Amino acid sequence: MDHPGRGDPVTADRRLRLRAALVDAARGGAVAVDHVCAAAVSVAGVDSAAVAVLLDATPRELVYATDRTASELEDLALTLGEGPCVDATTGGPVLVADLTVPECRNRWPVFAPAAVLAGAGAVFALPLRVGGIRLGVLDLYRARTGDLAAEQLADALVLADTACAVLLDDVTRHGVGRDDQWLEGTGLHHPEVHQATGMIMVQLGVTAAVALIRLRAYAYSQDRRLRHVAADVVAGRLRLGPAGTPDDRDE
Repeated sequence: MDHPGRGDPVTADRRLRLRAALVDAARGGAVAVDHVCAAAVSVAGVDSAAVAVLLDATPRELVYATDRTASELEDLALTLGEGPCVDATTGGPVLVADLTVPECRNRWPVFAPAAVLAGAGAVFALPLRVGGIRLGVLDLYRARTGDLAAEQLADALVLADTACAVLLDDVTRHGVGRDDQWLEGTGLHHPEVHQATGMIMVQLGVTAAVALIRLRAYAYSQDRRLRHVAADVVAGRLRLGPAGTPDDRDE
């Protein structure tokens, strides 16, 4: 399930064809992440796509989603901390042709059924890497089940490389001194998660990883999305105690 097939090799002709499609999508302007996602939907025969990046304070942040379904699925991955999109950030491509099979429910017991309810039958998560540097993941979602054809996968892998180039270009132009500077430059959808994590770090005197665990645990226990809980923390409506529960001092 995790290993891409050895279909068509990536050729110069393929790259030229996909580059032409991207330039056309960008209408002659600079190619951005949204153009890459649109091209991926077209060439891979999927229904939606998203790009998420990795930051120091949070495991992933959404940069762009083609539609509400993709945004909802990315939100699930962030809140639950599991799923193909999460595994792909630390390993190779995770290609899931059918989320309803027992293997998927055993591997991602919370994400798999939730993703199916959200409208995903298949997920294809492609890591965005340059050498040993992990930048993020390109996630492709399809309502119906079934594998990608070899040609579709080969095209998608080229577009994943393109997404890397676009993200690196954005980092170069906006700087990488601090995560929040990149947040502004990339137009991330939910920077409040990053901000709330930082606030909890200060309030509880814990690391970013522990702060995020506290935030995620509270969201899960309350059956709420991580970004909604984070917004409450940032606005001062919620202050978490050491156990990941509301601080009694604020009641």
